[in-house]
This record gives sequence, C-alpha cells and structure tokens, in this order.
Amino acid sequence: MKQQINYIISELRGFFPEEELRELAYWIIEETTGMTRTQILTAGKGTKNIPNIEIILQKLRANEPIQYIFGHTEWMGLDLRVTPATLIPRPETAELVAWVLQMADKDKSLRVVDIGTGSGCIALALKKAAPRWQVTGVDISQEALEVAKENALRNRVAVNWLRLDILSGIADNLLPISDVIISNPPYICDSERKDMAARVLDYEPHSALFVPDSDPLLFYRRIATLVNLSATRGGDPQAQPIYLFFEINEAYGDAVCDMLRGMGYMDVQLKNDIYGKPRMVFGAVAR
Repeated sequence: MKQQINYIISELRGFFPEEELRELAYWIIEETTGMTRTQILTAGKGTKNIPNIEIILQKLRANEPIQYIFGHTEWMGLDLRVTPATLIPRPETAELVAWVLQMADKDKSLRVVDIGTGSGCIALALKKAAPRWQVTGVDISQEALEVAKENALRNRVAVNWLRLDILSGIADNLLPISDVIISNPPYICDSERKDMAARVLDYEPHSALFVPDSDPLLFYRRIATLVNLSATRGGDPQAQPIYLFFEINEAYGDAVCDMLRGMGYMDVQLKNDIYGKPRMVFGAVAR
C-alpha cells in the first residue's frame, strides 16, 4: 500500500500540515477498503483499489472535514455519526468529560444534563462511563437530536433527549432538575471568524459556534442562571450541591469564573487543557 499512501500524501500536500498527511492517508484507506492499520502496514507492495479516491481528495482539498466526508468519527471509544448539523467532537471536550467523571461520583444515581448536546458525544460518553447516572442531552436543534438518537442506538447507550431553547423563558421550568450540568455552548465571538480554519467556518454549524461580540458570556450566564433556578426547585437543602462544568473560550476564563462567583457559586475552578490553555470551568451551587 506504500504507493497509495504516497499518492494521497502528494495530492494533499500544501492543504494540510505535513505532520497530518500520513495519518490522513491511513484514515482514507481504512475507511474505503475496510483494511485495518495492521493490514495496511503489512501489505507490502500489493495494490488495492481505493474507491472514490479522487472524489475524497477533491473534497478534502475543498476543506470539507474528513469526518463529514465519511459521516462518522471515533471519540472516547464511541463510534459517532456526525453531520453538518453537529459539531465534530474535539480532544478538548474529552478532557472536560474526564474532569466530570473525576469530580462526580460514578457510583451514585446522579441526574446529569448535557446542554447543547449536538451529536450527543458528551452525554453518551458520560453514560457509558457511569451507567448508574440518568443522563439527558438537551439541544435546540431537532436535526442534531436525531443524530444524537442514532448515536445512542449505534453505541447501545441509553440517554434521554430533550429539545429545548435554553434562551427562552420556558426553559426556566422545563430544564430537568439535575445534580450535574455540563455544557460546551457556543463561545466563539463573531470577530474571531477571520482567524478560523476554513474547514470549520465553511462546514460546521454556526449556531453551535458563535456568540455576538457584545455578549460573549451569553450562554454561560444563561446556563448558570438556569442551574440556580434548578437549585431552588431541587428541594433538599441538605443534598449535595449542583455541579456545573463548562468548556470555555480561553479568552474568557477569568470572566466566566468571576461571573459564577458573583452568582453565588462555590469552589469555582479554572482548568487548563493539555496545551496549557484555560478551557474548562467548574462551579458548585447549593440547593
């Protein structure tokens, strides 16, 4: 397969970073031929037809994400269908999920809500790792929720789904009472569009990406408000505080933390990702 690998690399050179080219070549061959990585590496000089290779290369050169081309991606042990109605799951989001699993008790029957669930990746990863949790994925997009439902079936994970616009007044009473809330909401300011890669800007859903420059904390503030309202509906003041986890824009880490403290949240923490960027926030609110 060396000839095919070299051909793919040569056709994509200049469109992707050099260090990504070989991995892309393997990915394409695995997807189109059904060969495993081991089979590719041990195939020697044999040749195998790569179906639709020129169409695939053309789409990649046009900046279409490879995950959308093949319609799915692997993430945290899940095989997830992704479409232009859903964001492609990122490694940083996996770090957020890992933090939730570290902080919350996996052995208790906690009620967990994922706001802005998209493909359902966060909700499904949490439920898979903590089967006793009652997990609900919430999104405004019915199209995204259909993808999430399909992902639940294909990964054999049982999650509840709810269509809800959290910016609307009805969310005050309709957001499920929960013990843990996690969200990777829209947080990229409109002014940051010019710095974004075309494969993100041209293909991924803008409604899941952008907030107005005039109110970059829009979704963080609204979600934190809903959690406070949920705490007043939650009843038992002796119960464990409600945990809130955010994935954030690295430019607003301190601002989000200050906002949460001003809203009465306790033990507010700002956490860096593996690249050293402040990308996650935690806070707890008493019931």
